[in-house]
Formats: sequence, structure tokens, C-alpha cells
Amino acid sequence: MLACNVHIGTKFNEPAMARYLWKKRQDGVFIINLQKTWEKLVLAARIIAAIENPQDVCVVSARPYAQRAALKFASFTGATALAGRFTPGTFTNQIQERNFMEPRLLIVTDPRADYQPVKEASYVNIPTIAFCDSDSPLRYVDVAIPCNTKFPHSVGLMFWLLCREVLYLKDPVKHPRSKPWDVMVDLFFYREPEVANDKGADGEEPTHLRAAPHAAETDAQPTGEWGGSSWDSEWGASGTTAAPTSDWGAPAESSAPAATGFDNSVLKAGWDNVGTEY
Repeated sequence: MLACNVHIGTKFNEPAMARYLWKKRQDGVFIINLQKTWEKLVLAARIIAAIENPQDVCVVSARPYAQRAALKFASFTGATALAGRFTPGTFTNQIQERNFMEPRLLIVTDPRADYQPVKEASYVNIPTIAFCDSDSPLRYVDVAIPCNTKFPHSVGLMFWLLCREVLYLKDPVKHPRSKPWDVMVDLFFYREPEVANDKGADGEEPTHLRAAPHAAETDAQPTGEWGGSSWDSEWGASGTTAAPTSDWGAPAESSAPAATGFDNSVLKAGWDNVGTEY
């Protein structure tokens, strides 16, 4: 937890979160009590494990760096994940046949960013578990897990710990506590999308984008089936082209017969004489 900065809060203190804070640093940043973080994490895991149907647990995350962790948590525990923008009326508007759902438990990453699902859950009496920072409001939140919700690694670690505890409680035979969980915590961390760059770090093009050298620079002159030792002898022996002349202005000679022009004598003689001639 210390390596992922779970204990680092913000410079603002919500009065309801004062019970979960340890002290305030000289720079004004509040430090979260990790003992209470672990106690609330175990309590939340017991609540999640008590749900018979895991699909009745809804995990909502509007922050981009927490969506990967929410999706991984849902895939391992069988919960329902709503990553991205939350459609208003998902819990209250029954006309929305496509998005309407009635979960038995709601898990949010930050009650400030996910205020819409927290507010709708309060209308239909859905218990809410939330990861809360030092400045997070606790209104309509039933179980608050104090942690750093502004750091991607902190959110990923908290989801990983919560998922591990839920699996330990639901299936102690398959996931015993004596055996460490084989899933790495890096799987829950947010990864920035890779930016496609045509050039490498040193400014040179990658090898797969470099053009191949010209054949005339690398390959030897054609021999064998082409029937000549050089290109000059090949083209000179074919006889299909005219011989080069010293004067570029002179017309090139061609073996093809010259096209005959129109005979003007027919016009001079007249059409009548032409008819009598034939």
C-alpha cells in the first residue's frame, strides 16, 4: 500500500472523513490511516461475498484510470461492470429496457465523480460501497473505504485486494489463504494508450519501415537465362530499337512503313473525272 501511495490524501479535508485520517503533513497533505483502510476493505469483502448471485453486484467507474480495474474485478468475481459514462435513469427509469437494472449492491470508485449512480441508488435503497479520498463526500455512502483515489496504481491495488478477499471468502477451497493468489496486481493497473510513432527514440525510422535498397545497387548484372553478360549487349542484340544517332535533332529511322498521306490530285481533277476513270 505504501508503494502505491494508498495513504496519500489531498490538501482538502471532508469533515465526515476526519475519522479515517491520521495526520497532516507540513505541505498540507492529509495522511490516511491504513489500518482503518484494511478494516473497511475486509468489511466490504464480507458484504460482497454475502450476495448469492454475483451479477447483482454493480461496479461503476467514470474515471478513465479506474475503468480497467473495475472491469478486471467484474471478470474475476462475476459482477456487472459499468465502465465509462453512467446513463442517468439506469436504476430508476424502467422505460429503459436496454439499460435498466436492479442491482443489490453498488460499488463506486469515487463518490464525487460517480455522484449520479450514488444518488440513484439512494432512491431505490441500494447499499453503496465507495473508495473515498480525504475530500470525498460520504452522503448516501454506506461503507467508505479510505484510500487515494487520484492515483492509478492506488485504485488498481485496492480493487486487486478487494477481489482477492472476495475470492478467499466465497471459495476457500479453490482460493485458500495459505496459497498466494496467482494473479499479478499489474493486471489491474491503468495503462496509457500507446501513441503510434513512425520514428524511434533516436530519430531513425524502424527497420520494418525502411525501404529496401535498389536492385541495381545490390544485385549483380543479370546472367544466365537473360543470355548476355551486360544490359548493353542484351539490348543491342534484340534489334527491336533503333540505333542511337549522334544528332539528337535528326528523326529516328523506323522499320515500320510510312503512312501515306491524302492525295490532293483527286481534288484538283474533280469528282467527275474520277468517276469516269473507274
